[in-house]
Amino acid sequence: MASKNIIADLNKGEKLTGTNYDIWYKKMTCLINEQELYEHLTTTMTKPPEGSTAQHRRDLEMFEAWSKKDRCARFTLLSYMHDDLIGAYEHCPTTKEMWDQLRFDFGGTSITRL
Repeated sequence: MASKNIIADLNKGEKLTGTNYDIWYKKMTCLINEQELYEHLTTTMTKPPEGSTAQHRRDLEMFEAWSKKDRCARFTLLSYMHDDLIGAYEHCPTTKEMWDQLRFDFGGTSITRL
């Protein structure tokens, strides 16, 4: 029930502006978890090296499925950012890298933000 309220709040237009990171982070964590994409916030996967074995084909299929879900997670994060911030983060190749960069830029207290 709580995640449905968070999704409704996000759909009302509460996007990351840079000053609301803490609450945005919590809501996005719930939203990504609800979409069953949470692992993409914490892990990355690399493309398997070239090969022609059955194992390679299975590994490649797993990687491609993971990549598709990762793109969905990245799109979700970008969709809930203010337009001015999208350009700064759309270059991140994976959801985890974007998530980590956002945490670095907006999370916690830094000397430059003081």
